[in-house]
Amino acid sequence: MQLLPPQEQIQRLLAFVSANAASDLHLKVGYPPTIRIGGHLRRVDCPDLPDSEYIEQMMDVLMPKAKREEYDQRGAADFAARAASGDRFRINVFRSEGEMHAALRRVQSKIPNFTDLNLPPIYEKTIMNSLEGLILVSGVTGSGKSSTLAAMLKYINANRTMHVITIEDPIEFAFQPEKCIISQREIGIDVTNFAEALRFVVRQDPDCIMIGELRDKETMLAALQSAETGHLVMGSIHCNDAEQTFSRILEFFPRDEHAFIRSSLANSLKAIMVQRLLPGLEPGTRYPATEVLLNNSLVKEKIVREEDSDIPAILHSCREEGMRDFTQSLYEMVEKPWISRDVAMDYAPNREALRSRLKGIDTVGEGLISRLRS
Repeated sequence: MQLLPPQEQIQRLLAFVSANAASDLHLKVGYPPTIRIGGHLRRVDCPDLPDSEYIEQMMDVLMPKAKREEYDQRGAADFAARAASGDRFRINVFRSEGEMHAALRRVQSKIPNFTDLNLPPIYEKTIMNSLEGLILVSGVTGSGKSSTLAAMLKYINANRTMHVITIEDPIEFAFQPEKCIISQREIGIDVTNFAEALRFVVRQDPDCIMIGELRDKETMLAALQSAETGHLVMGSIHCNDAEQTFSRILEFFPRDEHAFIRSSLANSLKAIMVQRLLPGLEPGTRYPATEVLLNNSLVKEKIVREEDSDIPAILHSCREEGMRDFTQSLYEMVEKPWISRDVAMDYAPNREALRSRLKGIDTVGEGLISRLRS
């Protein structure tokens, strides 16, 4: 691939990413464009990008004026753009040693459903049975949280008559109305920040609110208050597991407010759904390992009593309700078979428990179940 004028080159690269089902495109001065396929970086057969000015001219084709001003002032900016292929790209431009670099993540134009994402039935069942309350989708960056939230909204749009307001940074999936009225607001374009968007959202008569990321005290508090007042609220948060999600939420608030926040969570929480994307047996494939905590009477009690350490035992003992831990998920993924045993062991939070499960012995950490029963 020869180096074309910047405006043509970026369109050609975006088409190349879509055609090769790559997840990401990286643009850095002094390197050829680099794509990520199946979790692995591969350099495009193309000359090195010559300088920052060339990358800036590529990004000027895609970047809104307000985002260019944000980049100039802060050294970084997030935005989204649509390629000729129909795929949307979530883009971050950032300054490195005085030069513009860019990371572009492809978001498929087709809005996925739960089957497309290989998610367990409890995901669809939870959204099917939730008309109000708080649903949190948790996981590290790149674990598929945005796609899962989109699948939830797709289900709602097809099956309910609701006014849905999304607050995103940036908008990734563009929804067309089916049974719902959907208003999508983008940070930096439609509203300044999450806190400002949420300050007035209840005055906009929503039935469902989707918050792209719960990242601070104001956003988390507004989500809890909206859920407690009869709205269905969905949002993502960066955490490794269900137990850690509670710690992450409480980190937003001073210690003297923790009892209030725990009481609010106990009343409004519907579910915490945690995801990790793992490399599949077939090259280039990835599958989600999942952990799902549903808020039953026992969970409510543990939240209020600050007994978060009992969450792993609850996940194990309440499987008949649809709850699941990563050990069970990894076991199912090996059995399907989606992933190898070696990959399962590499990602297992408790290798001994997984090893025993794969041998047909259902065990949990010593003392967990007995502590629950005490």
